[in-house]
Amino acid sequence: MTALTVQFRASYAFVERNFNLIKRYWSWELVWLVYSVAESLSVSFIGLGMGAISGSDQPLPQVDTSYFVLYLLIGTLVWRFLSTIFYWITDLINIERWEGTIEYTLMAPIHRLTHMAGQTFFSVVYSLLFTGVILGITAMVFEIDLGEANLLGGVLVLLAGSFSFIGIGIMASSLPLLFPERGSQMTHVFVALLLLISGVYYPVSVLPGFLKELAVISPATYVLEGVRLALLDSAPTGSLWRFVWPVLLMGMALIPAGLWVFGQAERYAKRKGKLHRNG
Repeated sequence: MTALTVQFRASYAFVERNFNLIKRYWSWELVWLVYSVAESLSVSFIGLGMGAISGSDQPLPQVDTSYFVLYLLIGTLVWRFLSTIFYWITDLINIERWEGTIEYTLMAPIHRLTHMAGQTFFSVVYSLLFTGVILGITAMVFEIDLGEANLLGGVLVLLAGSFSFIGIGIMASSLPLLFPERGSQMTHVFVALLLLISGVYYPVSVLPGFLKELAVISPATYVLEGVRLALLDSAPTGSLWRFVWPVLLMGMALIPAGLWVFGQAERYAKRKGKLHRNG
């Protein structure tokens, strides 16, 4: 058996472990799915409610309600996909603490890259399936027709953007190691800032100047714009490259940086005795 095969099987072990956790805690997954569907529907209903909300006696200007609903829905689903990847990776340490295996896993003779590879692969597959279910339910509720949309181009942009969020997630996963009591809560800061500046529910152009400048360095900005062009305007796949290459470059920089940060945090945690089971 080659060394590469051994590492691949070790990575797959973490994928299999996570799927087993889902089967064990299926009721929590069902609750999370219902919550996510309800949140996606609630945001999308804002588009339908525009015609009923007015602060004056004057009628609202003519708005393509269907387009606006789909605009909000795409933002919600893209953000759900990217944030789910982020949270599964940042829960790397929390899962080990919940299962009481943190000492065994982090002290085991296994490359951390192998460990992270299994966790990230699972997070992408899980996010695709999870988001696909939400898309199917919301499409039925709003009777959305995506027959002319460039679904392949949208998925390509989405997958390209996942690399950047993998890097950010690996970097943020060091916080539960450094701060066992509140580290997992601290990771929400990353998501909150990206949600604010990336144009999930509104165009980046409406942001103040300094936030608009920050939006340029957010990978979610490019993913959202690319997916919306592919699905709303049926942009050809070739024209989406201008959104793909920035997030791929960000991913190439963020993943090694995240691994380095996590490695430093892991060595510090081992030296200071922070690998205890209770945060």
